[in-house]
Formats: sequence, C-alpha cells, structure tokens
Amino acid sequence: MNIYLNGEIIPQSEAKISPFDHGYMYGLGLFETFRVYDGHPFLLDDHLNRLRAGLKVMNIQWDISRQEVMQIIDDLLRSNQLKNAYVRMNVSAGTGAIGLQTDPYTEPTVMFMMKQVPNNGYFPTKKALFLKTIRNTPESPERLKSHHYLNNIIAKREVGSNPNIEGIFLTDGGHIAEGIVSNIFWVKGDVIYTPHVQTGILNGITRMLVIKIANRLGYTVKTGFYEKVELLNADEAFITNSIQEIVSLASVEEHSENQNHQVVPKLMNEYGQYVHSLWSIDELT
Repeated sequence: MNIYLNGEIIPQSEAKISPFDHGYMYGLGLFETFRVYDGHPFLLDDHLNRLRAGLKVMNIQWDISRQEVMQIIDDLLRSNQLKNAYVRMNVSAGTGAIGLQTDPYTEPTVMFMMKQVPNNGYFPTKKALFLKTIRNTPESPERLKSHHYLNNIIAKREVGSNPNIEGIFLTDGGHIAEGIVSNIFWVKGDVIYTPHVQTGILNGITRMLVIKIANRLGYTVKTGFYEKVELLNADEAFITNSIQEIVSLASVEEHSENQNHQVVPKLMNEYGQYVHSLWSIDELT
C-alpha cells in the first residue's frame, strides 16, 4: 500500500520518521480511524474536531481543512486502487531534543494510511468477556485517542487473537467501561444503556452517532455507572466503533444473549442510510 507522509504519497516500505520524534520517544501523538464509503469519508468533520481538541491538549500546533483531507484521501484511493477503505490519520509531535518539552510543537509528523476494509465491511456477531485488566484512567480530563495504547495491548493479549472475541474493561471501581477497541451498549426493555464518559472511556464518534440515532428512533438512552450484572441481564447487547460499525454480542461471559435482537437491526438499518453522505452528527436534527 501507498501512504501519505508529510506531504508526499510514497510506498509504505519507504516510509521513515526520525528516532527523535516525540511521538515515538514520549507517546505524544494522536490518531483517528474512519471508513470511506464509495469515496465519502464518513463523519470526517467529527473526527477532525476530536483530533483538533486533542492536539491542543498535547500542545501540537497543526490543522487541516476538510478540503485538504479530501485531496489526500482521493489521491490515496486512486494510488491504492480502492473505493472503500479503512483510513488511519496520524499526527505525532515531530522531532525534538531528548527530554520533556514544554514549548509548542510546530512541525508535527503527519501520516495517512489506508487499507481494504476487512471482510468486505461485514462483521459478524461477537462474544464478549470481562477483562481482568482494569481500564486505566485517562492522562487528561477526557480520554484522547493517543499513542498511549499499552493498556489496550495488555487487554488484547489477555483475550487472545480471535477477532470474534471482544474484551470488556471494568474501571478500578468495578463499573463497566468499554471494549478494547469499542464502546458497549445494552438493551433492557425499551431503554438502551451505555457507560458515561466519566468512567474514563473514549467518547467514540460512532458511540455518539448511535445515541443520536436511537433517540431519533424513539428509544430512551441512559448513560451512567453500571455493574456487570446489568449487562449480564440485558435483553440484547452490542458494541460500536468507526470501522466495525454496530456489532451484536452473541454472548457475554457464558451468558448467551437473546438471539432475537429487535433493536440492533433497526439501528444498523438507520446507520446505513448515512454512510455515503454524512459529514457530521450535527447534520441530524
């Protein structure tokens, strides 16, 4: 595959960054992953806004317009002969001296990478297991989508490489947090539940869209601090992220979920109406 690196599209085998990049040395970097559907980068504005907010926290001075991103994506799609893709946009601090820097970073390293969406975009149901690994607390008031991924890596090692199993983090207080690479929801009666962002989870773009869609469909969505038993007693459960969209859970631990899912198909159908056109969740009234 070809990638975009600091203004150039090059083969990934030729990509090089400095060993003095503080994204490598100190983990000062952010990324966003999103889907491109027939050339349309779904919810791109929301991903850019979250990236901009995180860059301010990291004191990295950089910005890019929607039009500039579209040009990069169009060039990469053409170069890689793709119409649909999984895109990772990565911004790290850039080079600096050895030691912790307090001055702003003004020349970050910018990469765009893409690959074909696994399984042609279809993700089957998954099984969920509660992790022994506790969800770490964010380094800043809100969790950033940053290079600090060791907690997730340790959790992934715990559940193994099976792509059909998702591990569910608990907080140090025993409350449900999120999946290793997903947000989690469950349904009881006519109410959809999901952990509050104050549990320390990443406020996923797809999480926010699903909440908006659920409200539009007439469901009540409640966020809060929940214990394992509430998920185990759910009528149905599902996880979300920007690449896999909405994925039903067939089981949580040894507890099989109700296979006659009523809510998830409605959410998935509504979600699919927007993937070729929506730039931001705010476009939905």
